[in-house]
Amino acid sequence: MRLDRSRSSRNVEDRRAAGPRGGRGKIGLGAIVLALVAMYFGLDPTMVLNLAQGPVTQPPAQSVPANDAQGQYIAKVLGETEDVWRAIFQQQTTGQYRDPVLVLYRGATPTACGTGQSAMGPFYCPGDEKLYIDLGFFDEMERSMGVKGDFAPAYVIAHEVGHHVQNQLGAMRTLEQARRSGSQSRANQASVRLELQADCYAGVWAHHADAQRQILEPGDIQEALAAAQAVGDDTLQKQAQGYVVPDSFTHGSAKQRMAWFQQGYRSGQLQRCDTFNQADPS
Repeated sequence: MRLDRSRSSRNVEDRRAAGPRGGRGKIGLGAIVLALVAMYFGLDPTMVLNLAQGPVTQPPAQSVPANDAQGQYIAKVLGETEDVWRAIFQQQTTGQYRDPVLVLYRGATPTACGTGQSAMGPFYCPGDEKLYIDLGFFDEMERSMGVKGDFAPAYVIAHEVGHHVQNQLGAMRTLEQARRSGSQSRANQASVRLELQADCYAGVWAHHADAQRQILEPGDIQEALAAAQAVGDDTLQKQAQGYVVPDSFTHGSAKQRMAWFQQGYRSGQLQRCDTFNQADPS
């Protein structure tokens, strides 16, 4: 992935200097798989986050140090998403894109959705329009899931930004309505469609970022597809329990996640990411 022509976003809030602040220590494979099955890339982590024990006070925010290569990489990827989505909103919607804030933290941190825990993986909180990432997650993703390459973390970030796009366009209301219906099956189906749309939006971002600044290198799209495959509900359930329960899917199968990322990447069009008005989003 080439980011030499990319600018760094100013919307990165670095809380890592504050330390774990009530976190649960090192991320383990068991915790990561269970968390991913429940809500990896989760849209609404409130219920899980609120299970955290003990209060966590707001840590001071800092800028990413200039010598922090990983932090600077994150800032540049976020900058790419900002530039792309601002242009897409101007061209393909009637609204104006609001930049989200990306929070880097260690262990645990307060959010408008409750207390964020590193073992939960990256997530987006619609309550404060912020993305939350413990960078140790990417190391664990490589070690435990075999997901390698510098574009895989970009895909993760782009997916979470996709939830921010959904928040602005109103797609999240579909999941909220499904949850209020009291039907777990309906809520799961709505969640799957929302997650697949965020994957498609990640593909739309990759399409335009490469068209504008040629950020992609050979193998980058394959890295994103490998990451999508690794976090499919079927893949994660097999890891966690040895068998698959399709009715419990909340994020989509590996095949679905890869297909919708490719749909967005090939088309570059928001309207090609409508996962809600299809009988089967496969």
